[in-house]
Amino acid sequence: MRENLSTWNDTIVALATAPGLGAIAVIRLSGDAAIHIVGSVFSKKSLAKQPTHTVHYGKLLNGQEVVDEVVVTIYRAPKSYTGEEVVEIACHGSPYIQDAILQLMIEHGARMAKPGEFTQRAFLNGKLDLTQAEAVADLIASNTEASRKTALYNLKGGFSNDLQLMREKLIKFSALIELELDFSQEDVAFANKKELEILVQQLQLKTQSLLDSFKLGNVIKNGVQVAIVGKPNAGKSTLLNAFLNENRALVSEIPGTTRDTVEEYLNIQGVLYKLIDTAGIRGMTDDSIEQMGIEKSREKITAADIVIALFDINDTSVEQVNNWKKEIKEDKLILVGNKVDLLKDQSLLQDPALKDVILISAKDKDNIVSLENELYKRVVGEGLNKEGTIVTNARHVSSLKKLLLALNDVETGLIHEVTGDLLAIDIRQALHYLGTITGQITNEDQLDFIFSKFCIGK
Repeated sequence: MRENLSTWNDTIVALATAPGLGAIAVIRLSGDAAIHIVGSVFSKKSLAKQPTHTVHYGKLLNGQEVVDEVVVTIYRAPKSYTGEEVVEIACHGSPYIQDAILQLMIEHGARMAKPGEFTQRAFLNGKLDLTQAEAVADLIASNTEASRKTALYNLKGGFSNDLQLMREKLIKFSALIELELDFSQEDVAFANKKELEILVQQLQLKTQSLLDSFKLGNVIKNGVQVAIVGKPNAGKSTLLNAFLNENRALVSEIPGTTRDTVEEYLNIQGVLYKLIDTAGIRGMTDDSIEQMGIEKSREKITAADIVIALFDINDTSVEQVNNWKKEIKEDKLILVGNKVDLLKDQSLLQDPALKDVILISAKDKDNIVSLENELYKRVVGEGLNKEGTIVTNARHVSSLKKLLLALNDVETGLIHEVTGDLLAIDIRQALHYLGTITGQITNEDQLDFIFSKFCIGK
């Protein structure tokens, strides 16, 4: 259990703000001696006598030498982020000053924190569970509105509450079954097996729902790979420039201008899309460099989450459109007809083969919004507008899959009316996997791995 893992009694220090030059930097200490260490080099009042959540101005001294004028904030245990005595020093943002203060703290008894050690202490001291602790790292790393909202929801305990409710219901029935085992000689039934069967079915549906949400969660956390493919001169580079509102890709009427992939990021309604402008795909070319680019384009098609198959509406047959549909899976293919501004035969637009095609003019940036909306709809749909947990962590997915298998075993046991002792084993297994997600069941090696991915000051 996690409470047995914490053997720390020392005080740690680290830079809490980003390293480098800035107006202000914040250095954080946590541990029993945090206030004493800072107070021993603070020029003004005695910090040891000050109440929690108070701010104090003064100088930090190295002997008689003034290191810097600072603002010190005190957070007393247990009303702090880590649950320990915490001090934050706001100093001037010179890298030299930051380093001098860190060295001063170390000389007076602190040690440099390991990556994520502040949050790890918060977890071990019961201030956060493991899903909330991981949400801290996700929130720091968030680069879109969707990833921020999802991380914040989990940090506030949304996912934890779902899991805790599931755990409490299972524990109730587990206790009743264990009680039956204690009175096995009297042939007494405390647990209603029909109610347990209904509960297991509800938990199976909830677990599967959480697993299904990972597809969206992975998109929110890691973004979506979108390959823009098509024949030479279809307007792929022009489309990329239209998305970005800048001339990022070289545009030319000479076929084969794009020899290698060009990759840029686009934020659409809070979701990050990695746009990949590929080399034009055509059947034969004598240019070995262009041929290498074509082969790389085909690799990008395979790896992409979405493929925008772009074609010149003036120079594409129905057969070519159908070929795209055959080569690329329907759920990842978006057909886009370009250069409608040059179209002379408007009757072509009535062709049934083009009913699923988005028509644009990349050059004039006409109807680009419709294409962006289709990208968002294809990946997200209404998912971000719904209340509830979105799983974004692969570790959680692994435990949820094992939880679902354990619940299936419980259901099978109920159907075949197995004995209570066997049923209790399967329920305990389900509870175990629930506990591994929240950190109620864990080990030091697992924790070290999880928190090693955090930044030093968090």
